[in-house]
Amino acid sequence: MASVMRFDLALAEVLGILAKGAKWSNENQGVVAIAIFLVTIALGWLSGIFAALRRKPKFKLTIIPGPTFCCTFFVGKRYQDYDLHRTGIALYLNILNIGSAPSSIENIAVGYHRHGKRLVGLLYTLSWHWLNDQVVALVDFKREIQGQITLYPFLIQQSSFAKSTVNTYLEVGRSRNGMVYFEQANSWGNLYPAVNKGSVRLKIAVQDVLGKWWYRKFKVPSFSLEEARKFNPAFGKSLD
Repeated sequence: MASVMRFDLALAEVLGILAKGAKWSNENQGVVAIAIFLVTIALGWLSGIFAALRRKPKFKLTIIPGPTFCCTFFVGKRYQDYDLHRTGIALYLNILNIGSAPSSIENIAVGYHRHGKRLVGLLYTLSWHWLNDQVVALVDFKREIQGQITLYPFLIQQSSFAKSTVNTYLEVGRSRNGMVYFEQANSWGNLYPAVNKGSVRLKIAVQDVLGKWWYRKFKVPSFSLEEARKFNPAFGKSLD
């Protein structure tokens, strides 16, 4: 009997609170409407912010068939007891925006493992030496196949045969491809890429306009200077 009475009292208290709430709502319908309106706006604003935060670019990097290679050659000069050498890297690169927001290509860099032997060489194979600035190629890259010459456009640099301006803006689902060229200043010692079975392991980094870096590792062939200049007669001459 006591438990039934406690239940009745609790039910009566709840019904009283609901009745007071209903009376207050009826007397303050305008206030309630405004409160609902403000809450709706706030929730919409917050959901918009969260949706905007979720929309970000995402770059996918690919090497496509073309003049992609690395070349280290002696320049005919000496530093103390060392012969000076220079390294050039040419990449035919495709950048695809697979994210959910458009962006632009802000910067491109390339890294390689330095040549080394024994224990010290192991440290070089684990770390990357970066070339952070592209170099302007003096002429366009090209290849002749069965008497037909194929010209390869640059990704950032203005090509001599292209009339349109360089466009690095990437809408969602759109891509850009073109040549990027790096040339390391005259160096000595083991400051050049390690070659393994005719290939060089590279790490390509592309920065979007928001400052985010996107990376991809590739193996590219190591060419002699003679082979490299079949694609570009001015290869290795940009820093002369």
